[in-house]
Amino acid sequence: MRYARVYALALLLGLPIGGESMAQDREIVRQFDTLVFCQQLYAQMRPRLTFQAKTKREAIEWQAKLRRQLIRLLGGFPKRRCPLMPEVLNVQQLKVKLPDGRVVTYKRETVVFQSRKNLSVYGYFLIPDKFKAPGPCVICLPGHGRGVDDIVGINEDGSLRETFGGYQADFALQCVANGFAVLAIEQLGFGHRRDERAHRQSAGASSCQPAAGAALIFGQTMIGWRVYDVMRALDYLETRPEVDAKRIAVMGISGGGTIALFSTALEARIKAAVISGYFNTFRDSIMSIPHCIDNYIPGILKYAEMFDIAGLIAPRPLFIESGTEDPIFPVEATKFAFEKLKRIYKVFGATDRLGLEIFKGEHSFHGKGAFAFLKRWL
Repeated sequence: MRYARVYALALLLGLPIGGESMAQDREIVRQFDTLVFCQQLYAQMRPRLTFQAKTKREAIEWQAKLRRQLIRLLGGFPKRRCPLMPEVLNVQQLKVKLPDGRVVTYKRETVVFQSRKNLSVYGYFLIPDKFKAPGPCVICLPGHGRGVDDIVGINEDGSLRETFGGYQADFALQCVANGFAVLAIEQLGFGHRRDERAHRQSAGASSCQPAAGAALIFGQTMIGWRVYDVMRALDYLETRPEVDAKRIAVMGISGGGTIALFSTALEARIKAAVISGYFNTFRDSIMSIPHCIDNYIPGILKYAEMFDIAGLIAPRPLFIESGTEDPIFPVEATKFAFEKLKRIYKVFGATDRLGLEIFKGEHSFHGKGAFAFLKRWL
């Protein structure tokens, strides 16, 4: 009688009875693949702040909520900004020969300013000759490699490149050639802003590790640190009489594209953005393919996918480019994410401010449509 009562109660509660549990155990399929496990977790995720707005008003409210949450996930920003204490270390008058044979002359200043107490930003301020001041300026952000020197035409030995080179194609100089002033800044952990171990290792070695890992155990992120550098770069540009502070864009490739995306999402002073070799889904890029630890934000998928983050830029102009053979940011995922992003811009009535160029190539800067886009919107 007692067993019958227990059995009846178990049935009522849906609990396994005796050999039923063993039968269920035998049905377990062993699975050791970590990627498959992560994909299954992703399929179960329901991001709490993914875009669902139907009206512009709802979309603006959504942006405010996601921005607040994103700042928390990044680890927050300093409540008070330290003095910039800007310096100009060097000034040179230079020229570059373009692929079409034209020669562009420009001034290059080596500049330093303070981002935080005890943390300096190194960069180059470039102004084309005959630049009409105050005029538009592009903040240029390099990807992994030798750092900022690799986007302003400086070889490892300090000499100037005669032609645009590398996967980043000296895109800061291409901005100059297209008539823009440029502030090209070194990203934290790259080039001039590395630790001694990385300096000893090689010219292209970064100190993203251990720095990005250290950020995580501080409860912060490398993305947050680098975004704050861009915010301070904007503060710096507001001190430059050559620059129209209402006409500032940001451009980056790969790891620079990461910071271009997040900076523009969080900083209203940026009026337009060009993102090369980055825009994708978290699922198909950094979740599924090996990437530097500096790409990761703990808990981001609880709240949003990458296209949601890009949606924080709307209705400001945004141009995206992706290579058909990019091995680390697959182009099909870029197309998928772009369609999601387009829906957000549509609610704002701003799809004309959104651009996508898919080019035949790998993980590299293309730039064919990007400069015409910036000239239109800056």
